[in-house]
Amino acid sequence: MPRPAPKLEVIRPARAGAARSADLGANPNSATQRIADSITTAIVERRLMPGTKLAEQKIADVFKVSRTLVRQALMQLSRDKLITLEPARGARVAEPSVDEARQVFETRNMLEAAMIKRAATELTPAHIAELRAHLQAEADAVKRTDVSGRTRLLADFHVVIARMLDNQVLADMLGDLVSRCSLIALMYQSAHSAEHSFEEHVAIVDALEARDARAAVRLMDAHLNNVERNLQLDPRLPDLESVLLPR
Repeated sequence: MPRPAPKLEVIRPARAGAARSADLGANPNSATQRIADSITTAIVERRLMPGTKLAEQKIADVFKVSRTLVRQALMQLSRDKLITLEPARGARVAEPSVDEARQVFETRNMLEAAMIKRAATELTPAHIAELRAHLQAEADAVKRTDVSGRTRLLADFHVVIARMLDNQVLADMLGDLVSRCSLIALMYQSAHSAEHSFEEHVAIVDALEARDARAAVRLMDAHLNNVERNLQLDPRLPDLESVLLPR
């Protein structure tokens, strides 16, 4: 019998306080991961914008740790393509190119088509109930215009399904891609509203509950295509004369 998917825990930046500082200092590996997770969460929740400078000393002061631990966290995020590390310029939140954006969505489409097809045959009633609870949390966040909360929940939806399939490698890969998609949406001003994403998630869960694999794959493909289609990946180039010499 499949085990229930673990609940997601959103890791937020440490607040000033001796107890939290002691926890971070006691386990360097844990501290490094917590810093990386906090930066990732801030990106997903749209609290850190593309191009934002990430000063090592400032982050070290926030978490009450050494710059060495901060540097390790930033190197990890650099490998995940969430930040860039450049000589003399230091660390900055990544600014994905149009080509990278298209490749990220193409990869998500391939991964999630296989994932949702399997989910339609393997998820238990308990899993469906958990997804319904997640959808309710999404609906509540949308209703109260909780921008950071709804952004995180809408992104987490995809990773929750991966974890329900008991495939941590898939969940980790999808988590990285979802985080990069959050950066892409910030860069290219997605016009796909939270309400539309929520409604599409509801339709996907309906198909999963009906064990309709074909419908689930079709709906997931349409959902991701809709999100990508609403990105401004092909902006019109301005006419220089009209821009520089406005009438």
